[in-house]
Amino acid sequence: MNYSSSPIGIFDSGLGGLTVFKAVKDLLPCEKLIYFGDTARVPYGTKSRNAVISFSKEISGYLLLKKVKMLIVACNTATSLALPEIRRMSQVPVCGVIEPGVKAAIAATPYGGKILVIGTKATISSHAYAKALAKANKNIEVMEQSCPLFVPLVEEGWTDKAVTEEAALEYLAPYRSKKINTLILGCTHYPLIEKVVRRVMGNEVHIVNSAMAAAYASRQILQENNLLAKSFRKGPDRFIVSDAPEHFSKMADMLLGLKPDKVTIKRF
Repeated sequence: MNYSSSPIGIFDSGLGGLTVFKAVKDLLPCEKLIYFGDTARVPYGTKSRNAVISFSKEISGYLLLKKVKMLIVACNTATSLALPEIRRMSQVPVCGVIEPGVKAAIAATPYGGKILVIGTKATISSHAYAKALAKANKNIEVMEQSCPLFVPLVEEGWTDKAVTEEAALEYLAPYRSKKINTLILGCTHYPLIEKVVRRVMGNEVHIVNSAMAAAYASRQILQENNLLAKSFRKGPDRFIVSDAPEHFSKMADMLLGLKPDKVTIKRF
């Protein structure tokens, strides 16, 4: 079997992973993609560790049955809690979003400084970013802030509403006086409200988009494994959700300009 012509599987709890999907598509236009959004169980950030692991393994197993050549875990919560389990069950390379985000943040803060990580409650409670950052550079001071309202606001399509800015101010205003050098958007939903975060934090703070970092990391993994598509794949990419396909399709278009030809449902 010519695995280079196989699709890449990408999954997230809902819409947020579409930021990774779009970044991968822009960077690797010849690749065929299968995206799964677990819209029936979004958000993952408020779920228990065991629930997130169970959901992630279910979806990974489903995508592996589709003969994907690589899995991209486009969810920071799933990456922080379930990545080792997914790698153990997968016969193909697996890329999460935390390690690429950490590398990008370290590159942006090479001489040490203050890095603020924002994410879901589960991601922040895992301290996955803080541990990885401390290991990469001992001169980094890491601060962490959970922002649990951001995911439902994005899923509602309220990416530039007053309520979203009010939530951002509530979460982030205390850090404006702390001389933050770099801020990591530790959830793939958050790039969709990057402008709001920027307004609150100011232009002097470097913002790391973990979705874009994951796309570059995925390309490197495909290159190293000789899995890059050799030619353009004809036919549409596939979009699968566990609930509400109409809402998913509408938000994909409104938020990212993606126009899925068809969104199918897979329930577990």
